[in-house]
Amino acid sequence: MKFQYILKIAVMGMGVAGSYLMARLKDSEHEVVGYERNVEEKHDSICAWGTIKSVLADFCKKTGRDFNDFLIHDGKNMHVKMNNDVKFDIGLKGLCTYNKLGLIKDFIKDSKIIYGQAPKLEELEKEYDMIVDCTGFNRVYLPKLKEDFFLPTYEYKVEYENGVPYDDFYIEPFPGMSGYFWYFPLGEKWAHIGAGDYNKQHIKATDEFLQKHGGKVITTKGRPIRLATPDRCKPYYSGKVVGVGESIGTVYALLGEGIIPSMQCVEIFLENMNDFKAYEKAVEEHYKVYAKVFNFVRAKIHKDFSFFKALPDFIAIFRYMKKHEDRFGMNIKIADLMKVAKA
Repeated sequence: MKFQYILKIAVMGMGVAGSYLMARLKDSEHEVVGYERNVEEKHDSICAWGTIKSVLADFCKKTGRDFNDFLIHDGKNMHVKMNNDVKFDIGLKGLCTYNKLGLIKDFIKDSKIIYGQAPKLEELEKEYDMIVDCTGFNRVYLPKLKEDFFLPTYEYKVEYENGVPYDDFYIEPFPGMSGYFWYFPLGEKWAHIGAGDYNKQHIKATDEFLQKHGGKVITTKGRPIRLATPDRCKPYYSGKVVGVGESIGTVYALLGEGIIPSMQCVEIFLENMNDFKAYEKAVEEHYKVYAKVFNFVRAKIHKDFSFFKALPDFIAIFRYMKKHEDRFGMNIKIADLMKVAKA
């Protein structure tokens, strides 16, 4: 991370990737300014607050923070209900919920952040040596993608006065793996409930769960989540702009998980920020299995799926997840993966 001269860097978007990058660059020699298009009071973090304890603890340590200060619920089991009424539990080893917005705000509390502004690219180019696009799905400062692929998602934060419906994580994958409904516990009497679905049944599924189990809706969120993987999200850089996180497709399509992949992308960027070509190569290498995952999921969604044809990718995905069980925070069993694949 050593340069011959000090760079003036604009980091655009204070979500997971942007806020973590600000914290990691805090003590660098560079002059770094963060931009968040929402005013400070409305700065929020949408999407469920689920992540893996050990991995986030390591990221927090790099910025002098203790992840336990933000931990809400430490998962033991994930309850899964398939559309054919098959039910099973997946043993968890680190999957947790945490105060995502609290950590984001903590990451940027000592940095220079300009709220309520989203300057045009031409203005930024005049003032900065480098512009980092951490605007997530919107990908505001990079060229538009030729072909995107995303799921609409919808979520409630719910308060339960008379006891929560589930004591731990609960998910219901939709038929054809088009998405899933989730219930993420947030401590004693709160939860995030929501869904993402290519076939747009996500609002219906969330509302049905709410009607069945009750609860008081505290907040409502809706946003698309990009499933197109890095191999489909080029260019990663253009002129002075370079993308980090979901803006270049760092979501693990099988789980719709983007927190850790986005923070990993920050680390890859920091190692290669003086060489965008090297950054592109490192991103391609790190996320290459994501393309197999995406192809697998997309074939299921488009009903263009042959298990025989998909078998090599299925085995590669299983091996990858099994090897990185601690990173995914759950016991990975081929039988469970088969049940999900047959959805």
